[in-house]
Amino acid sequence: MPLKLYLASGNAHKAREFQALADAAALPVEIISAVTVGGMPPVAEDTGTFAGNARKKARALKERLPPGAWALADDSGLCVDALGGAPGVESAYYAGPRASGAENLAKLVTVMREVPEERRAAHFVCVLVLAGPGGEEQRFEGRCDGTLRREPAGAGGFGYDPVFVPAGYARTFAELGEEEKNRLSHRGRAWAQLAAWLQGRDGPA
Repeated sequence: MPLKLYLASGNAHKAREFQALADAAALPVEIISAVTVGGMPPVAEDTGTFAGNARKKARALKERLPPGAWALADDSGLCVDALGGAPGVESAYYAGPRASGAENLAKLVTVMREVPEERRAAHFVCVLVLAGPGGEEQRFEGRCDGTLRREPAGAGGFGYDPVFVPAGYARTFAELGEEEKNRLSHRGRAWAQLAAWLQGRDGPA
């Protein structure tokens, strides 16, 4: 039987991406949407850190799960050097509290329009928190450095993927195939740590 990890997110893209990561690692893991337990409880992501926000989301969902179940939460975002690290933990709300991913992307493109090439460095960060029985928590962090294009390119991915070019590449995350992106991405690197932890203890019991 696969290990069930309940994902503390209503984002269908994230659920598919995490399942793809688990499958690629040949882990017997099933990523289950929070929708199956009544949806993700409202959480004020107000800690100011990726780790703090992820922990709050994991704990909030854990309260809705059956005894012995595990909640998986992530908090991730894009940090732009020229913007002092913004949008950072506010990446999902950069263009406003109800902004869509397309609106957030459009704002970033506009804000960065006149920034010269040598100042367009950025990095993605992902922090995963796994919350389980007895108050156990594990935290994993991944980072991917790169630069920002002036205009979006590519039809894949989501969020800021169409403008982010990972270091050593000429294509954006949205132009890379899923397998290649998952290997490079901040989320993929955080997941690799989580997978190693699971394999090291034969999975949470």
